[in-house]
Amino acid sequence: MAEGQLRGFWDRLSAELGARVDASAPSRFAGAAWLWRWALVSLALALALHAACGYHAGFERLNAASALLPGEVWQWLTALGDERLLFALALLIAWRAPRLFGALLLAALIATLYTRGLKPLVDAARPPAVLPPESFQLIGPGHRHASFPSGHSVTAAVFFGVLIAWARHWSLRLLWLALALAAGASRVALGVHWPIDVLAGLAGGALAAWVGVWLAMRWPGLAAHPALHLLGVLLGAAMSARLMFDDAGYPAIGLPLAGLGALTLGVAARRYLPLARGSGARG
Repeated sequence: MAEGQLRGFWDRLSAELGARVDASAPSRFAGAAWLWRWALVSLALALALHAACGYHAGFERLNAASALLPGEVWQWLTALGDERLLFALALLIAWRAPRLFGALLLAALIATLYTRGLKPLVDAARPPAVLPPESFQLIGPGHRHASFPSGHSVTAAVFFGVLIAWARHWSLRLLWLALALAAGASRVALGVHWPIDVLAGLAGGALAAWVGVWLAMRWPGLAAHPALHLLGVLLGAAMSARLMFDDAGYPAIGLPLAGLGALTLGVAARRYLPLARGSGARG
């Protein structure tokens, strides 16, 4: 792309984002208070479990109880914490709600520092590395290392936490909260995380979501900055492409995820390629 074309694309993108940024945010973020309360409750439960019964507390009972539901259900629920799926879904809202998209990106950056920092530092063994294989339900890949915190739980809490802060009604906030909790519970059901991993992941993700929303509230220009937005779109496109070729070891959801990846790539192309060609993007 020539320099003039690149500058034109940048100017058109900046104008589109500027026109949409205020309309994409609620008048007040009443749901933001839910996030730090959620984080505190999750952290308190994790500490109480550890103090009462140790790091592995609650796993055997919860894992056994989860067998009441088919394994396919848990594979679907764990996809709600898959960063590839959630980045792909974020592409669907990036154009119409750039400030929300920016809050998600800022929260994801903070959450990544939390997860990537703690996992190698703690390097806790996962259930497949500790328990006999016949003693618990294992669905999908039997990961053995870097158990704390649960990355899927962090990711789900970030994504649904930002949606909670943006939601205008408490019933929608309850729905987003339930989906995040279900994604966390799936990690115990699949046999790859201890409950404390999940609680710590939910706490860290909720706090990261709170910080991302706070930044978007205080500096809306940062949340909808063209550089951050374009970086997020490119990252989302890459994640969508990965969905098309990798089921992450959960074959029950592989084909639907591949279809969703193709759909989100198509939506992103329809909305952003016209800007690169010098024409207006479609709403």
